[in-house]
Amino acid sequence: MTLPDWALQLGYEGLDRGLIPDFIVRLAIRALLRQRLREIDHGSLEANNAAKMAWIKNVKQRTCIADVPEKSNEQHYEVSTKFILSTLGPHAKYSACLFPTGNESLEEAEILMLESYCAKAQLQDGQDVLDLGCGWGSLSLYLAQKYPKSRITGLSNSSTQKTHIDATAKLRNLTNLNIITADINTYDFPTTSRFDRIISIEMFEHMKNYQILLRKVSTWLKPGINSDSESLLFIHIFCHRNTPYHFEDTEDQDGDQSNWMAQNFFSGGTMPSHDLLLYFQDDLTLVQSWYLSGTHYSKTLEAWLKLQDQNRETGLLELQADTKAKGQDPTEGVKAFYRFRVFYMASSELFNFNGGQEWGIGHYLFKRA
Repeated sequence: MTLPDWALQLGYEGLDRGLIPDFIVRLAIRALLRQRLREIDHGSLEANNAAKMAWIKNVKQRTCIADVPEKSNEQHYEVSTKFILSTLGPHAKYSACLFPTGNESLEEAEILMLESYCAKAQLQDGQDVLDLGCGWGSLSLYLAQKYPKSRITGLSNSSTQKTHIDATAKLRNLTNLNIITADINTYDFPTTSRFDRIISIEMFEHMKNYQILLRKVSTWLKPGINSDSESLLFIHIFCHRNTPYHFEDTEDQDGDQSNWMAQNFFSGGTMPSHDLLLYFQDDLTLVQSWYLSGTHYSKTLEAWLKLQDQNRETGLLELQADTKAKGQDPTEGVKAFYRFRVFYMASSELFNFNGGQEWGIGHYLFKRA
């Protein structure tokens, strides 16, 4: 059922002011998730596979790697750093953490996931490592400290993320870390910069043409002399179990109300399927893949929401100051605070749906083809 425009407007205003109780928000989110599943189900395996092949063909025909990278900064990565950090764990990991028993603290879960990357990517001290889409530096800083003889490079689209990482590295006396601010669409490393390992954590969800992206990334890997010296790409994404889809941020003719996430947090974004990257192996070959239950991410998001609420007063003040400094009405900062609450709740409900078996986390290890 599609709600009338006036009801939608009232609902959005209520969300922006924090007036709708969380249990009602969560009920609405679960209803939208069931609606999403109906939308992406074409009725049979045959029809679903045909739709997926058409979707992949369309993606391969796109002319750029990412549609609107500037939106990622606006919606996530250049929001006040102080506010974001106040909602995250001590390692500032803005991606899924690992809760093998379910009783881990957020800090323990951050470290467990970071260590899993090191094991799966087969990292060793002395390697040249690229953290592609490095966020606020959780992995880059962790690797720079864990592997002091390695040379760690981080690539981010956000200048404020670089500022934070550089300042943190200086405080920790880390001299083996270099952060670059650039757009993946246009940036290319010089031929003198090649890597033993490239690791990308939750960046691919902002991308579109994975064929162009993986072709470019493959040229950044060192050519291996033998199997013992092969350079590797490790990718962490969130994903649906079998169906890829786009986050559409424009209203459809029926006034579809399910676009809130795209409009506020994932403009130009993609929900990959767990098998999606297997269709893009022209330049890289899959070595191994893993699936992690979405419940790990749900627990991560609930921990972030709890921290946001614990730091409510300072978070609201910081976002109001941030929007004022950007020439916006400070009330936009209040809206941003409550939108992040809804974002964390909505994402938690998504990854917890069907016990974490509908949406979850994909890990992939690739080598040069």
